[in-house]
Amino acid sequence: MYRYILKRLLMLLPVLLGVLLIIFILSEITPGDAARQLAGEFASEEDVQAIREELGLNRPFLERFFSYLTGLVTRGDLGVSYQTGQPVIQEIADRFPTTLLLALVSMLFSILIGIPTGIISAIRQYSWIDSTSMVVALVGVSMPNFWQGLLNIIVFSIWLGWLPASGFYGWQYWILPAVTIGTSSAAMITRMTRSSMLEVIHQDYIRTARAKGQKENVIIIKHALKNALIPIVTVVGIQFGGLLGGAVLTETVFAIPGLGKFMVDAIKARNYPVVQGGVLVLAVVFSVVNLLVDILYSYIDPRLKSMYRKTVRIKN
Repeated sequence: MYRYILKRLLMLLPVLLGVLLIIFILSEITPGDAARQLAGEFASEEDVQAIREELGLNRPFLERFFSYLTGLVTRGDLGVSYQTGQPVIQEIADRFPTTLLLALVSMLFSILIGIPTGIISAIRQYSWIDSTSMVVALVGVSMPNFWQGLLNIIVFSIWLGWLPASGFYGWQYWILPAVTIGTSSAAMITRMTRSSMLEVIHQDYIRTARAKGQKENVIIIKHALKNALIPIVTVVGIQFGGLLGGAVLTETVFAIPGLGKFMVDAIKARNYPVVQGGVLVLAVVFSVVNLLVDILYSYIDPRLKSMYRKTVRIKN
């Protein structure tokens, strides 16, 4: 297992290098001039050139890329914000906990809604509960987060006045953003749970458990759900990474001071070091979550751990 983890960590390096290269290329070909943005509309060309020289924007693309990569590897340096002059890593560290909290609350909402609904739909296949939940799940998957966020603000904040429309200062402020970005994840988890459970509950060992007189709750939870968890855990891991990405628009809609809104503001201001650092951090978190999901597989299904051990022994 340790060799597998080390192998996955080593495979993470070319992925992050590719992400960094892509975001550098996109920053290079994006219309607009960061130096002109900082200098102002009426600044002279000499002032713009001075800012470009100070920020190193007049250097060749490859030189800037390898300089950034060297600083990242040797010092963990993500550069300096063009607007504030503060280290990007510090500004990201100040805002990332908010984004992570929003993703965790949204993921909890998705799991609490998606897994029970998927189980009920599977054991009540083709019933009105199953049909209704699948229609709702289809709507949830199809609904854009930013549109749902605006709709939630209009209904629950403006019309009904139940919940605050912006900010992130207490649990009341968490509800609308968490529901907004958690709805599509809950829908995906519902569909995957239903599909996985349907494959399991028709297996022979489930019929054997019923023939032995096991209680239906024990059969569903202990036998069926446990063996259906691997695809469900996979979807949960993927959706968690998606929630971090979905927070970019949701934080902007709800004016949440997290990493997502910070990156959107940086894109508007051509603050490229912030954009590059934010994307890199999100890529690392997403990759680490996928690694944790893979490790969790061996605890859900011990057969996977034994298969890996056999493979290592054969190679040796």
